[in-house]
Amino acid sequence: MEDEGPECGKPDFVLLDQVTMEDFMENLKLRFEKGHIYTYIGEVLVSVNPYQELPLYGPEAIARYQGRELYERPPHLYAVANAAYRAMKRRSRDTCIVISGESGAGKTEASRHIMQYIAAVTNPSQRAEVERVKDVLLKSTCVLEAFGNARTNRNHNSSRFGKYMDINFDFKGDPVGGHIHSYLLEKSRVLKQHVGERNFHAFYQVLRGCEDKELQELHLQRNPALYNFTRQGAGLSVLDSDEKSHHQAVTEAMRVIGFSPEEVASVHRILASILHLGNIKFVELEEGSLEQRGLAVTDEVLVDHVAELTATPREMVLRCLLARTVASGGRELIEKGHTAAEASYARDACAKVLWRWGGNLEAFPEETRPEAVRGSWLLASSQAVYQRLFEWVVDRINRVMEPRDRDPRRDGKDTVIGVLDIYGFEVFPVNSFEQFCINYCNEKLQQLFIQLILKQEQEEYEREGIAWQSVEYFNNATIVDLVERPHRGILAVLDEACGSAGPITDRIFLQTLDTHHRHHPHYTSRQLCPTDKTMEFGRDFRIKHYAGDVMYSVEGFIDKNRDSLFQDFKRLLYNSTDPTLRAMWPDGQQDITEVTKRPLTAGTLFKNSMVALVENLASKEPFYIRCIKPNEDKLAAKLDEGHCRHQVAYLGLLENVRVRRAGFASRQPYSRFLLRYKMTCEYTWPNHLLGSDRAAVSALLEQHGLQGDVAFGHSKLFIRSPRTLVTLEQSRACLIPIIVLLLQKAWRGTLARRHFRRLRAVYTIMRWFRRHKVRAHLAEMQRRFQAARQPPLYGRDLVWPLPPAVLQPFQDICQALFCRWRARQLVKNIPPSDMAQIKAKVAAMAALQELRQDWGCRRAWARDYLSSATDNPTASGLFAQRLKTLREKDGFGAVLFSSHVRKVTGLSVTSGRDQLVVLHARGYDDLVVCLHRSRPPLDNRVGELVGVLAAHCQGEGRALEVRVSDCIPLTQRGARRLVSVEPKSEQPEPDFRCSRGTFTLLWPDC
Repeated sequence: MEDEGPECGKPDFVLLDQVTMEDFMENLKLRFEKGHIYTYIGEVLVSVNPYQELPLYGPEAIARYQGRELYERPPHLYAVANAAYRAMKRRSRDTCIVISGESGAGKTEASRHIMQYIAAVTNPSQRAEVERVKDVLLKSTCVLEAFGNARTNRNHNSSRFGKYMDINFDFKGDPVGGHIHSYLLEKSRVLKQHVGERNFHAFYQVLRGCEDKELQELHLQRNPALYNFTRQGAGLSVLDSDEKSHHQAVTEAMRVIGFSPEEVASVHRILASILHLGNIKFVELEEGSLEQRGLAVTDEVLVDHVAELTATPREMVLRCLLARTVASGGRELIEKGHTAAEASYARDACAKVLWRWGGNLEAFPEETRPEAVRGSWLLASSQAVYQRLFEWVVDRINRVMEPRDRDPRRDGKDTVIGVLDIYGFEVFPVNSFEQFCINYCNEKLQQLFIQLILKQEQEEYEREGIAWQSVEYFNNATIVDLVERPHRGILAVLDEACGSAGPITDRIFLQTLDTHHRHHPHYTSRQLCPTDKTMEFGRDFRIKHYAGDVMYSVEGFIDKNRDSLFQDFKRLLYNSTDPTLRAMWPDGQQDITEVTKRPLTAGTLFKNSMVALVENLASKEPFYIRCIKPNEDKLAAKLDEGHCRHQVAYLGLLENVRVRRAGFASRQPYSRFLLRYKMTCEYTWPNHLLGSDRAAVSALLEQHGLQGDVAFGHSKLFIRSPRTLVTLEQSRACLIPIIVLLLQKAWRGTLARRHFRRLRAVYTIMRWFRRHKVRAHLAEMQRRFQAARQPPLYGRDLVWPLPPAVLQPFQDICQALFCRWRARQLVKNIPPSDMAQIKAKVAAMAALQELRQDWGCRRAWARDYLSSATDNPTASGLFAQRLKTLREKDGFGAVLFSSHVRKVTGLSVTSGRDQLVVLHARGYDDLVVCLHRSRPPLDNRVGELVGVLAAHCQGEGRALEVRVSDCIPLTQRGARRLVSVEPKSEQPEPDFRCSRGTFTLLWPDC
């Protein structure tokens, strides 16, 4: 099995070399210490409670076991649940899972995990009705634990009843309904608990979890110590917040199941009435003789509370408390008062306390005499009310879970998986009627277990054509017969004692048993064996069970078996106006004169239920889970070997291993055997070429020399000795690393080749896609630029298409070429006389670099404005003479630029519309000027000046640095100055202002 090596022990006890208690315990302890709490015995699962959370459950674990064979994964609860579910679904056969073990061994948890697995793997189509059934199945566990579980010295959540749940599935394998059977509720716990134990959880959840308003309506207080029935466990209560959360969870679960708010409230009222009944006390009246004395209630307020909560008349409740009605032979009704003797007798029989009066209060010592005693029927009625409540809750869940609108002719036959969570074998220092019934139940189940295991073995041998050999085992049929044999069995003798007229005591009952069974090999008592001083005369008898000897005390057997209740009380609750409470007591509708048939005793009812249960289980394919409690201290990682030995013995696990190993220890289908061991033989690895799997298995075993230790069936190989499996496993373990390396190498090569093929495909796709994009882009460019040669725009308004990333550099070059081509087309049409102006404008645009928005590019540039009569009407002639003189003197060729300027003292321009220009000269003062007196006024000539100078410098091969700034620094007389522009609306013409070494051009703001 995967994930388990030899260091973890044998995953199946059948594989042990020797079947002894020492070897069994050694393997169990080794696996427990390694964290493996599950081990197989064939198809039986042995589970050890770890008392801690282990990462063994959840959706991932469920997925690992879903659809797998039993031995494909390590032992687990999910494997058993999956095997039962697959057997039911594949073969349409009813199956059952039997969970057994002592209190605290983990039966309830195992049942819960099985239910969670079934819920997880079913209903993949999410049908609403199936989801409803699944929710009810899961939530029912929470409700039943509240009303049927209690804290004990062995377990904080001990099931005090046996539970068998049938889950109905349709032909698809989805749950469509279910039914719950309960067995032997420990109702005496309602009255009295041992030291260190509590009453049922429901009482504490109501006290700690209900809201204050509801508690007031129930006349309750939160302290459990105020009530006789919960006082013992008051100090053991968990945190109030935990009890409240549990109460909320139970209430929510009841809502999901389908309990109405009125029904939930009625349940709370019934629980409260039981607590109030437990507090009612009686005082003996002193009038008259001892036989004529009556009883009175000490605190009648409690009677009011009980009457209100049970919705019954107060007078009727009080009458039932103090007397009972009987019918005479002539059907005349007689009211008979309860006596103190009846109260004391019931105190001993029903409340299970240790003091007895024998009908005479005066016989008790004065210092131990009670001041008040409860009525004989009172305690019996309290536990009867709780039992009826529990049965009603179970019946209410069953009504919700029963399949709806199922027609076998239309929907097909339903199949069933049964889950049995029932008490294990019990041996206490003092064993009474309850332990006797529980151990009888385990005897019946053990008998069925051995019979079914042997039956399965024999049927498998016959199917495979293997000769069947009889297996010797301990047959406990004689013990079962000792208990349930008609007329002479222990239960029959007990029923006879309960039905006899006259005073029949437990001692007389024991004497009758000794008479009937003095020669029985499994029965003895002190009277039959006077030398055995472990038993007491007239009290104890011993039965030799399959799990060991158990000594029982007969004290209380007759009272517990009789389990009678006065008809007055039944009629009282049947006549309640609370419909929920009324439904719990249908037998109360009978008239007292009609009640003549004696009801069945508790022992007979339990025997009948066990017979029905065994017949039900025998009709199904069983799967077993045996739970073991590792220690009495409920500590994690601790295994008490002595305590576990005792459980291994009474669970019959060694007997199970011997039966399973009888003849052949293991059997496997040929295909599965080959799948696991084919690598150990050259003829079968990796795949055989022989005629059949059987021939391949035969060749494999011959190569190992193991053919003498096996037998060949029709479809399975039967292996006689575990040593053969060990040999094969060792050979396989040696080859697995080599095979793993081979598989890793092949797989890594496969991954590398796959990755290479994918990359090659990716690059091929990318290459062709790029070609497609390039062709598409070039075609689009050709389409768009077909009309680019048309004047006068020459494609100025054309939009370039967005290029692919690979063509971005190519498109940048194309755009530059297109700009140069377009410029060439435009320049070709310009007259030669305008070329100097065009060059100047181009130089100005490059120098200003779009830092100045308006620089006069849209007008014609005249350059020499002082020679123009328009700009300089008064001095244009004089300026022309001066230029002529300068040209003759200095020999310059042409005037680059002339204009009127405002000189302050010393090329920078601003970004605005002003005409400020700063001419920088290296080593000299900077020249700050403002072009003005232009026609038209305030004409923008800065761009022309910049363009002319820049074009001239470019022609001479010099660089002209042009700066654009709204605050221009300059040098004036060796000092740094700043010049800026201030627009002013009232300024008539541009002018400069100097303030603290800073120059400001006042520019008219038109």
